[in-house]
Amino acid sequence: MAGNFSGRRTTSGLKPAAVVVLFAVTAALALAGCRISGTSTEPTSQGSAVNPSGFSTLDAAGVAEIRESRTARLDMSSGRLEKAAVGVAADSYGPEISTRDSGKITLTIVAPAGEITADTDRIRFKTVNTQPDFSEVTYFLTAGSPAEYFELIRDGVVRYGIDGASAERWISSAEKDVARKSDFSITPGNSTGLEVNYDLRYDGGKETQVIIVHVSAVD
Repeated sequence: MAGNFSGRRTTSGLKPAAVVVLFAVTAALALAGCRISGTSTEPTSQGSAVNPSGFSTLDAAGVAEIRESRTARLDMSSGRLEKAAVGVAADSYGPEISTRDSGKITLTIVAPAGEITADTDRIRFKTVNTQPDFSEVTYFLTAGSPAEYFELIRDGVVRYGIDGASAERWISSAEKDVARKSDFSITPGNSTGLEVNYDLRYDGGKETQVIIVHVSAVD
């Protein structure tokens, strides 16, 4: 009987010891499969649109994300915007981002002292192909009335240290003749640790008035 028992097989045709081994191998393969599926390295659709620090990049994926999210966050806390930090090549001229047909972008520039913020539909970057950083970030502010335009100017005086006397002289002159046309650059402010210049492009004959804002390192 003992000899017959030792040679007996299960209904599956395997010895009991073989069944145990089979179950152990199957379980190991199942666990391995779970670990592999949980660590997929396939890229996401966003690519490098946002740095781990939360700042925007300016490569193709980053620009697409800015357009889609209507949000851009740039790090100039060192006083400059380095090309390597925003995911573009050293010889890149950088993108021009325009959303005039689809809404404004909420732009935040982190400065050495505080932040520069704006709602804008156009952002440009100034550099040359031999320069490792962008020497200037330019964005556009728009207003639908003279009163709104004057308020934007005064806001820049308070927030960025733009010369108040120069601003008020221009506003006083424009209030006397709102139909006038004037191009005027207000003396820049640097209270944020960056130079912020308001370049006024006013035309009372048009519905929309424009301020071109230039942000650059303080010399």
